[in-house]
Amino acid sequence: MAQTIDEITIKYEEDDQIIVDELDKEILTRGAWTTIIFKYRQWDKKLDDFGPDRFTIRRYRKMKGEYKQQSKFNISNKEQAEKIVSTLNRWI
Repeated sequence: MAQTIDEITIKYEEDDQIIVDELDKEILTRGAWTTIIFKYRQWDKKLDDFGPDRFTIRRYRKMKGEYKQQSKFNISNKEQAEKIVSTLNRWI
């Protein structure tokens, strides 16, 4: 588990194979509760390669000196991401 916000990652390996490859992250809020948006790609066994870029927003809470994931929202595809951006741009 991560003790600092900057240590938080979604990169995941299994048997020396990267399953979730974190491409980028942006820390949206800092503190005991932190929110981070990640850009990543996931290994696709059928393709024997990584799939398309994906995005996820995750909330973490610091408890007993470590950040633990409390919730997440996975953006299912590029079109959904564009719609979220468009809506937020219109609202603000």
